[in-house]
Amino acid sequence: MGKEKGKPKGAMTAYACFVQVIREEHKKKHPDEQIVFSEFSKKCAEKWKTMSAKEKKRFEELAATDKQRFERENTTWQATHSTGKGGKKRKHQKDPNAPKRSISAFFFFCEEERPKVRVIHPEWRVGDVAKELSKRWEACTNKPKYEASAAADKARYEREIAIYRAGGKPSGSSPKKAKAD
Repeated sequence: MGKEKGKPKGAMTAYACFVQVIREEHKKKHPDEQIVFSEFSKKCAEKWKTMSAKEKKRFEELAATDKQRFERENTTWQATHSTGKGGKKRKHQKDPNAPKRSISAFFFFCEEERPKVRVIHPEWRVGDVAKELSKRWEACTNKPKYEASAAADKARYEREIAIYRAGGKPSGSSPKKAKAD
């Protein structure tokens, strides 16, 4: 997602103001030196933690000024870019009649292996089971079996989506919908 054109930059925090000032000072003292961001960031964080409230006050005032700037610019921007829709995009609704997408060879493998892993390790969480399935997939010698299942499912999907796009009902519609007809 890109930034909307002309939208004002967000308000800076006191810490962000501090880092910006320190960076500008460093550039003035060492104009030719390249800054390694990770090291610079760590040093700034350490210095910020050791600063007193009195020392931080200057940056808090800069942040307050920047917040006022942001609020002023944002109010102006919103007035000129009002969409009348609340500004949020709605999530695309999937058609419930559309055919289910095809699944990969790995998912066919997982469908078969997951119950076996669950029996051996019933205490494992979903992530642990997924890691184990991934390891087993890497070591699997019978991948062509699953790849054939995936190819057949892909062919099924392509047939059904072609029918669906042509305006018909896919042949693999769910049994619940067939009973409701």
